[in-house]
Formats: sequence, C-alpha cells, structure tokens
Amino acid sequence: MNKPKIAVIGSSSMDLVVTSNRRPLAGETVLGESFETVPGGKGANQAVAAARLGADVYMIGRVGDDPYGTEILENLKREGVHTDHVEPVTHSKSGTAHIILAEGDNSIVVVKGANDYVTPDYVNQARARLAECDLVLIQQEIPEETVIETARLCKELDVPLLLNPAPAREIPEAVIEQVSYLTPNEHEAAQLFEGETLSAILKRFPNKLFITEGKAGVRFFNNQEEVVVPSFPVEAVDTTGAGDTFNAAFATAIAEGKLLFESLRFANQAAALSVTAFGAQGGMPTRAEVEKELNK
Repeated sequence: MNKPKIAVIGSSSMDLVVTSNRRPLAGETVLGESFETVPGGKGANQAVAAARLGADVYMIGRVGDDPYGTEILENLKREGVHTDHVEPVTHSKSGTAHIILAEGDNSIVVVKGANDYVTPDYVNQARARLAECDLVLIQQEIPEETVIETARLCKELDVPLLLNPAPAREIPEAVIEQVSYLTPNEHEAAQLFEGETLSAILKRFPNKLFITEGKAGVRFFNNQEEVVVPSFPVEAVDTTGAGDTFNAAFATAIAEGKLLFESLRFANQAAALSVTAFGAQGGMPTRAEVEKELNK
C-alpha cells in the first residue's frame, strides 16, 4: 500500500510540563513533583502522530530563531516529517505551551509566538505541495484568517480538509461548508453551535461532524442514525495529545481510503494508546502497535 500524503498546517511549540498533585487556586502556591520540556504544539503533534502511523507527512508552520525552534525542527526530522515548509521567524520566539498535569487531567496556557506567522500568504507559498496531498489537516493555534484561506484553497484544489477546531472559537459558516471533516470535542462543539442540541447539530452535518467524547468515544450522524464509536479502556498516564493523536489517526485512515467507521475505530485505538505514556508525543503509537491492539 502506498503511503497517504498528508499536509499538516499548524502550530509547533515547546511544551513546558509541570506535574503536581493538584492545581493551585488563584493566588496560591503549591509544590510540584516534576518539570519537563518536550516538543509539542497541535500541528507538530498531529504531524508526528500521522508519520508514526504510516503517512507521508509535510509540516507547514513556523518556529522562532531560538533554541526551542532548533529543537522542534530536529524533533520533526527525527520523526520522519518533511520540514521544507517550516521556516524560522527571526524576530519572534517559538511558541510555548505551559501545561499542568494534576488530578488526572491537564490545564494548558498557549503562547503562540512564531505560530502567529503561519499566515494565509505563507500557506499559499505551499500551494503546489497541498495540491499533491490526499488530505490536509489543520487546527486553530494559528491565525483565524489562515484557517479561512486554507478552507478556500483546499476547496479550490479539490483536496479534502480536516479541521480540528481547537482551541475553540467562532468559525464562519462558509468554512464549515468547505471542510470535509470537523472534529470538535464536546466543549468545542457547545461553543461552536451555541444553543443547538447535539442531535440537531449532528443531523445538520452528516458524515462531516465528529464529536469526540473522551472515554465515551466519538459520535456522528451517518445519514440514518446517530452512531457512537466506542473508545478503548486504558490506564491513563497523561492525556495531553490524545486529541491530536485521534485527529492524525483519523486523517491517516481516511487518506488511505478506509471507511468512516473503520477510520474512527482506528483513531480511537491510537488515541487510547497515546495516553499511556508521558508527554503529548511520548505515547503516540506506531502503526504496528495500533494494528496489534485492533487485531486482538
């Protein structure tokens, strides 16, 4: 089987991760247990996950001209991601994500830095690359106008676009119409479609809107009924990057031509495995690991 070709347009950051028994309240100081710096950013995470799962991945993004930027680039290359379209920004620091792991979940503050320079013009410079791809994957840690332009461009090039609308913000109706797949979690869906019931939203976007529900799995409407594809139970160590792994795995499976239900099951299994190790990218599984679990 030929490797599917995927372009990932998005953020590359350094994750600064603190582990603690509990989160501090406002004005409070607590003692943490550990601190690590690990490459992250939703775009880079999804690129690494897709590469490990067997896709031929092209990252389109920006880093700062600083040690974090160098480390982010080296990590992408080690993971087999093509970085021809990842250029350093000389007048800006690399993006960072400040993560607290506590009480079985994570809290994250993102500083975009060089990711703000993933502009519509920058994406258009990679137009020829996008035209060659089986699918384009994008998130929202980059400027809103870039997401809008990418949706327009992919529609023009007739290349499927998967939009992972995280972090949540209002999305123009035209963008929702232009994308092929939209993958919010429950909280993002509630913000995107405020005042609408879950069932009504899903019926409005059959086989396009996929709402991830954590341990419960992923929900969509298949033109006849609402379907929940269940997740796989695991002992979670670090949930950071689970959503990125899901999106990368779903994108990879769809780009290979797998059917929707099969693609979602593949994505759920990859996401489940991803939470069993530390760091957004630390637990991201290989293709062999996912297939081994699915074949059990």
